[in-house]
Amino acid sequence: MQTSTALTPIELRADIPALHEGTYLNFGAHGPSPKYVVDAAAEFVREHEYESPIADDPYETAFNAFDRTRDAVASFLGAEPDEIALTESTTAGINAVANAIDWQPGDVVVRTDLEHPAGTLPWQRLERDGVEVRVVETTGGRIDLERFAAAVADARLACFSAVTWTHGTHLPVAELVEIAHEHDAFALVDAVQVPGQLPMDVREWGADAVAAAGHKWLLGLWGGGFLYVDRDVAETLAPRTVGYRSVETPTAEPYEFAVGARRFEVGSASPAPHVALVEAIDGIEAVGVDRIAERIQELAGRLADGIPDTQLHSPATPESGLVTIAVDDPEATVERLASEGIVLRALPTPNAIRASIHAVNTRTEVDRLLDGLESEWT
Repeated sequence: MQTSTALTPIELRADIPALHEGTYLNFGAHGPSPKYVVDAAAEFVREHEYESPIADDPYETAFNAFDRTRDAVASFLGAEPDEIALTESTTAGINAVANAIDWQPGDVVVRTDLEHPAGTLPWQRLERDGVEVRVVETTGGRIDLERFAAAVADARLACFSAVTWTHGTHLPVAELVEIAHEHDAFALVDAVQVPGQLPMDVREWGADAVAAAGHKWLLGLWGGGFLYVDRDVAETLAPRTVGYRSVETPTAEPYEFAVGARRFEVGSASPAPHVALVEAIDGIEAVGVDRIAERIQELAGRLADGIPDTQLHSPATPESGLVTIAVDDPEATVERLASEGIVLRALPTPNAIRASIHAVNTRTEVDRLLDGLESEWT
């Protein structure tokens, strides 16, 4: 995109072909990409395969693209480029951290009961090796800080979400990080529901590592994930998967890990999703994250206002674009709404459906969903 021209949410919407038909309200799962994002990836692949082999060097072309993406992501998150690793997904980022720690039987990992499978499955695997996993129970998408503190008192790592995928609530990230650090626990944040819909500054959080991806609210492509790791913390971690992008000199024996977060990158992944991620970030910044957050608040509030209080799992005043609504049969409701051209999702827990509303949605679409849900409680 590379534009300094401001965009409105509606102008951004106009360049997203998937939104031209039907009512799409599932950005918390997948954010359909603008045409310029897809075009950027396609153009990179064309250049990489048709021109670089002769006119340049395919590896240099790819590495330059990776460098530009690290710069763009770092600027967007308030980090430094050497604190950014380019990953496939949030799950890949969480696993990269989990696999870089020398776990011992009896070590403790703490997570909440609000975590996505990306934040549960890596720890389930470690349980097989004798690591204890403690689950902090929550209420209504809220975490009790004293209960969390008790759980992490002797923990090695705590993993928690910045915005919950089940309720759309904000967890107090900076406070949770501070509590974890008071007990010498590593603080790992799943932030995938934040970038693109809410302001984000990793310095304000103070976490050791933050995993996220661009295929949801940023409207990027699948495969465009990223992992922030504090510069000093990165030097204490030794990834178990090593390739030529992980090290300073691939042919050196013994090898030395690359400085900072780049040690979590491995080998010949396609740069195309990360080239697209730069374009996606440009588009979001052209609209303005604060402006996006304000419009999401308005639209999500409009939806919540039209839902009976007894049916809302999310706050009556939404804290994000994620609005969770209790219905008798979530799968059947999702299927019925899809037949009417309204796309959202069912959740495994709580027993509910979830609408994910972006700034590119409209009041008309929110009202259409409300009309479609009226039969659920009348």
